[in-house]
Amino acid sequence: MFDDLQKIIRKSESLGADYVDARYDELLLRTIIKENGRITQLKTMNRTGVGFNIYYKGATAYAFSADIGNPKALEEAALDALGIAKATSDKVIVKSEIDAQSPVKKTLEPKLRDPAWLAESGVKLDLINRMESTAKDYGKDINSLILMYGELSGKKLFTNSDGTEIQWAPYISDLRTTVVSKTPEGDLVRAGDGRGGSYGLEYYKREGSTPEDLGRNAALWAKEQLKAKSAPAGEFRAFCENNLVGVLAHESFGHLTEADFIVTKGSPIHDKLGEKLGSDIVTIIDEGVSEFNGKSTPLYLPYDDEGVPTTRTVLMEDGVLKNFLTSRSTAKLLNSDYSGNARAINFAFPPIPRMKNTYFTPGDLTEEEAIEQLGTGIYAIRTSGGQVEGSGDFLFKAVRGYWVENGEKKYPLKDVSLTGNILDLLTKIEGATKDFELSSGYFGGCGKGGQFPLPVGDGGPKMLFSKVRFGGESK
Repeated sequence: MFDDLQKIIRKSESLGADYVDARYDELLLRTIIKENGRITQLKTMNRTGVGFNIYYKGATAYAFSADIGNPKALEEAALDALGIAKATSDKVIVKSEIDAQSPVKKTLEPKLRDPAWLAESGVKLDLINRMESTAKDYGKDINSLILMYGELSGKKLFTNSDGTEIQWAPYISDLRTTVVSKTPEGDLVRAGDGRGGSYGLEYYKREGSTPEDLGRNAALWAKEQLKAKSAPAGEFRAFCENNLVGVLAHESFGHLTEADFIVTKGSPIHDKLGEKLGSDIVTIIDEGVSEFNGKSTPLYLPYDDEGVPTTRTVLMEDGVLKNFLTSRSTAKLLNSDYSGNARAINFAFPPIPRMKNTYFTPGDLTEEEAIEQLGTGIYAIRTSGGQVEGSGDFLFKAVRGYWVENGEKKYPLKDVSLTGNILDLLTKIEGATKDFELSSGYFGGCGKGGQFPLPVGDGGPKMLFSKVRFGGESK
């Protein structure tokens, strides 16, 4: 494959291309969904093809072909991209250029004890059924029960005008459940749990991550929600759990650092490099290969989709903005180092600056110490989604929470919505716990530029905030 792609690259260069890269994706996606005792989805999808990114006099264009057995079709895709670049080169306002790099020759093999893609479907159905059985045992007034298993595997090849040849294997597995219970008044409450990341089926044998653990947690949390009170509206001291903190790192802050928004001045921090934007304890990292233990399940991403090794990029250190997330062309425009953040969901899309594993670093508090410091306020846990603006304004709905008084959890809360601006919120961080979680997965993911869902990782410690605005019922 490398030889065939290099022939096309040389042909494109002979016709005027300044730089060409070719990306071959062979991705297999498997999904199993069971709802209320019935399998509603059992499918396997193959995403295989080649995409060509071509640069010509400051313009760039992308084209692809799924006809991988036809060298002529692949060559036509590359020449189509070159034609588009030539046609638009005199109209480009922000020029895209790439510096030549020393070629890299690298093949990485997956290191897993129990690769999910080698297991029979029955093994994965058994995980779902065990999770379902446990949820039923521990739940109360269950209205619906949704169980999901997802898996991505395959290989990626990359080559370019520099002569680089890289091959590696992406892999993700994910097991999740959602329990919906009904109150006596007919209101529906929900809770869920799951584990997803770049690991094999051996992870579901670990204490705290078995199907039984996940089913039990979701059922008990939904049961607790049956008696939960609506969250009060207003500004309160807050304590946010690891998953919610990770979403804040990704959705509210990480996107502001992506270099395409920086070079077009679409981000409110495009001119803030070196400025202090957060409190002293705020450090935010984005990296491709993480080595955390415990509950952490990061995304494995050794190279981005421009063949750049993924780095450990310090976005913010001790509250000071340090770096942006770049592609090769935006790094040249910004005169900055490569961070390895050019990514695409598959061969049919061009790579653009996207996050990898984005997280707040841990602090030195225990959870008990942090809740004691919280005093009176809201403990917000996880999130079911929300809205984020390019300005950094956000609205997130926590899955559940607790009202805390004098350092003690008093009662569970529902309808916990957090609003604000991340640049203001970063100045309100007072402390962080030692415990740390970084997670990724098959389900969900990041959306940008019409590319959804792209697997990413996010996380951090539990964090203490001096003030957060919450929606809910006014008191």
